[in-house]
Amino acid sequence: MHPIQGNILTPSGWIHGEIAFADTIGRINGSAGDPSANGDDYILPGFIDLHVHGGAGRDMMEGGDAPHTIARLHARHGTTSLLATTMTAPVEDIDRALLAIGAACKARGQGEARILGVHLEGPYINAGKLGAQPPFAREASMEEVRRFDAQAPMRLITVAPEIDGHLALVRQIADAGIRVQIGHTSGSYEDGVRALEHGAAGFTHLFNAMPGLHHREPGMVGAALAHAQYAEIIPDLLHVHPGAIQVALRCIPQLYCVTDSTAAAGMPDGQYMLGRQTVHKCMGGVRLADGTLAGSTLTMDQALRNLVSLGLDLADASRRVSTNAADYLGETRRGRLAPGCFADLVVLDRHLNLKAVYIEGEACDLEA
Repeated sequence: MHPIQGNILTPSGWIHGEIAFADTIGRINGSAGDPSANGDDYILPGFIDLHVHGGAGRDMMEGGDAPHTIARLHARHGTTSLLATTMTAPVEDIDRALLAIGAACKARGQGEARILGVHLEGPYINAGKLGAQPPFAREASMEEVRRFDAQAPMRLITVAPEIDGHLALVRQIADAGIRVQIGHTSGSYEDGVRALEHGAAGFTHLFNAMPGLHHREPGMVGAALAHAQYAEIIPDLLHVHPGAIQVALRCIPQLYCVTDSTAAAGMPDGQYMLGRQTVHKCMGGVRLADGTLAGSTLTMDQALRNLVSLGLDLADASRRVSTNAADYLGETRRGRLAPGCFADLVVLDRHLNLKAVYIEGEACDLEA
């Protein structure tokens, strides 16, 4: 057992003491206490990111060894597990990406975040709400979903529910045990409510690529704020105004954070690929040539710091970058520090800078 000491965030609150682990957590000893009463490090559950397109100059749609390179980059920023996220693309591009992701799911490399499966963000979206997605949107079919799932585990699929046939398919996908999120949609408030009634469970990058809230037309955002238990949000402070994040935090009990990170994450300013699209990193953001936001450069350690800067206490911020996402996927042994759970944890100093990352008990080299 490898023991480390500090202020440990457990499901029942803060413990000042010691946590010992191998690949799973063996014991946590200490006494309950406010971490502000001492100057020791914070020990939190590892971050869980359910929307990752890329990093370190690589894009999930490339196939090959791209998933491994991306998983290493995000591990160095505290992400201990993630969903590899696809783009709207021709089927042969999706097949190539899934082949590589499926292999990476089966074999986590040294220093890599665990890839839990796929977030299929396209192609079952509305062609009028592509955002930065290439123009290959099409209607969904359960036959194709099953074929994709045979290549790599589908854990989450983004669907525009207003497209003909999609509402019935939402129920089929949900009944197959795959989470369905509403996103890249032109649907109304009523479309959102019906999708939730048919088994949709959340919303993809809340506020972005969906109709906003108006007091006479509540839109898809209104459906989320009024009815959702879960939704993902990008807290890079570019995609969503801090005030809108506060609204979502107040309305959606288990709002969780994602990076929507691209190949530009962890890289200098310049030109990168996002699926078949060329994107440009500059001034802390990633955009298409016309200025449309195209994913982000966000990492989860910065997401945590951003949440704290908005006034969340550290325990609540930790839930938003870890526990809520684990609960959403039904990952009961991740996203929490308790005996028997995977030893996925991060150690942060008093300024919330990463000092150490452990993935299933393995210490990651933060400088690699």
